[in-house]
Amino acid sequence: MNVEMIPREAEALLDWLELAEALAEGHRGPRAEVGDTFLFREPDTLLSRAAWIDGMGMAVKTATVFPENPADHYRTVNGAVNLYTDAHGILEAILDFHLVTKWKTAADSLLGARLLARPDSHAILIVGAGNVAISLREAYGALFPDARYLIWNRTPAGAEAIAAHYPDTLVATDLESAVSSSDIITCATTTRAPLIEGEWLQPGQHIDLIGAFRPDMREADDAALRRARIFVDSRATVLDHIGELKIPLAEGVIAHSDILGDFYDVAAGAFTREPGDITVFKNGGGAHLDLMTSRYILEKWRAR
Repeated sequence: MNVEMIPREAEALLDWLELAEALAEGHRGPRAEVGDTFLFREPDTLLSRAAWIDGMGMAVKTATVFPENPADHYRTVNGAVNLYTDAHGILEAILDFHLVTKWKTAADSLLGARLLARPDSHAILIVGAGNVAISLREAYGALFPDARYLIWNRTPAGAEAIAAHYPDTLVATDLESAVSSSDIITCATTTRAPLIEGEWLQPGQHIDLIGAFRPDMREADDAALRRARIFVDSRATVLDHIGELKIPLAEGVIAHSDILGDFYDVAAGAFTREPGDITVFKNGGGAHLDLMTSRYILEKWRAR
């Protein structure tokens, strides 16, 4: 069996809303088996994530996260995605890591927003100005084409560079006022200490938390979690692994019963909200989502 190499050029074949639906469909099937391994050498991380879904096959994604790489003109995150057949466990495809990660990460949040955000949301704030912020602007733009967008970053130049490409996107200079005036806040940073404060939040908002991936990382404070209805993409890959919820659960700020659902609970009607509810969605980005995304990309590539 020939191993297919799926390049970054496959991106031209992909559609944000189509992928969000593919992720939703993937969660209507058998529950994934997942396994994560983290290795650390401060400030760097080696993360390996594996998933097996009966009938869909297996994926193993290995990522290195080196926060100081940009100073040497290298990407912060690098890695590879291997896709294996379900029937025989044969390596079927090697996919461009950045392609899979970009589309998986933003489509994960897009599905969360499709389920939880108010359909009439018209003001969307992006916190952070890395590569994920660009894909979030593209993905949210597909679901909310008539919204106006703000972007905030610790270093304004990063936000200005992204905003320059989108006429309806402005740079926010004050995070508190930007959060308070937005319907959706999508946060993709590498902060260790929370940026989003609960006292800033307004009824009806949807908070999309993406950046934290280590046990010592958080983007929203305790007050935000206490005020919100909390959902995750996967309990298995978030609750015991990522500081966003692992820390407040360990400290008794919230209880496991406060986690109202993950994507496998959608069919049972767990993802509900009233108009005045504040919702928090933690995008953990487990390997099962990489597997679903890789299958979608491979199918689009083969059908071209």
